[in-house]
Amino acid sequence: MRKKKRFLKKNLFSAIPLFSAFLCLIFILSGCGQKKADELPLGGANENPADEINDNDIEKAEEEPAQEEPEEDEKPGLPIIDEREVKNGRIQSYLTGEWTDQEKAQKRPIAVMIPNNAPAMPQYGLSKAAIIYEAPVEGRITRLMAVLEDYESLDHIGPVRSSRDYFVYVAMGYQAIYCNWGLARPYVEELLSRDTVQNISVGVEGIHNPSDEAFGRLKRPGYAVEFTGYLFTDGLEKAIKRQKYETEYDELYVPPFTFIADGFRAEYAKEEDASFIYPGGRTDNAGGYGAYNPYFEYHEDDCLYYRYQDGKKQIDEYDGSQLAVSNVVLQYCHGEVRDKKDYLAFGVHGEGDALVFTNGKVIEATWMRYDGDATPAKFFDKDGNEIIFNQGKTWICNIWDEYGEFVEYEP
Repeated sequence: MRKKKRFLKKNLFSAIPLFSAFLCLIFILSGCGQKKADELPLGGANENPADEINDNDIEKAEEEPAQEEPEEDEKPGLPIIDEREVKNGRIQSYLTGEWTDQEKAQKRPIAVMIPNNAPAMPQYGLSKAAIIYEAPVEGRITRLMAVLEDYESLDHIGPVRSSRDYFVYVAMGYQAIYCNWGLARPYVEELLSRDTVQNISVGVEGIHNPSDEAFGRLKRPGYAVEFTGYLFTDGLEKAIKRQKYETEYDELYVPPFTFIADGFRAEYAKEEDASFIYPGGRTDNAGGYGAYNPYFEYHEDDCLYYRYQDGKKQIDEYDGSQLAVSNVVLQYCHGEVRDKKDYLAFGVHGEGDALVFTNGKVIEATWMRYDGDATPAKFFDKDGNEIIFNQGKTWICNIWDEYGEFVEYEP
């Protein structure tokens, strides 16, 4: 069954009635010289006309303080991870919500550009990524950006490929150190030279702050040379130190997701079932996902979405495991072809439509990113509530908006 995307817009005016009532209450009380509005029970303005407010009302308000409204990012009935606490040297990750070593969880992640076309397979280290961001590039194939906080156990990661500016902007939202080998120079050279972008890059033309000590080649008989370059973690640490990059999140960091608390599950029982997700549909299309026809299959036994591509399981060469995540997000973005080389541009700031898949359900959503490069996109349901993600890894597919009609999912 084909499921086309549905356009949604967050209701920015949903709070106006409550706010209007609040203003009326302030006006009434200021004329009577009574207690401030925040000292009265909620709803007082509607229940008590000004001429009926008396000492008894004020005493009752003092005895029964107003109940606080739920936080905007807290969905009623779904307890969330809020204040993180260290327990036995471990803390819950900003990127997965899962317990991890405090040192790793406080450390800025890396974001590594990795090819996703058939001649590059298999990739090495993707199963360790907390977030995998996938977007189309020229040639109408996709490229991956692996966001890893737990990378020290890996000797190398890759193969590593070239940069596109929309990947850089997404990485900046995670405060990640961006790692690449090559670049679409007309659109990325200036960006990677900014003080606000901390990158580990091979010293090719257009890179002005190279970190060659972090990269090397591995023998891969039968592979083209562009699929033999890897990021080596021992050299990465040396490069970060030499470049004098900050290694921990700063005080302005905004976590990309809100996660369900330990011992609970965001079930979304009223939402539609969706066990198979086809980002590019099941027929070829020119939007990027059609070339290798990837899809995700939900398994109820472990509540994970398993990735398939080219009719086969997508495997991590590191440990032979199939790539699997707890959440899949389809983030619709406006795209354009920039030039004759087919370089693309995508709008990863502002807002747009989204579909969020978790616990075998699909949630119609919107994404918003208005607070600059240093903040991530946030995801909201059709009522304007921030979506609560289940703990674990997340795969975000950038869907070229103009090709959104090809998206399919089914029970």
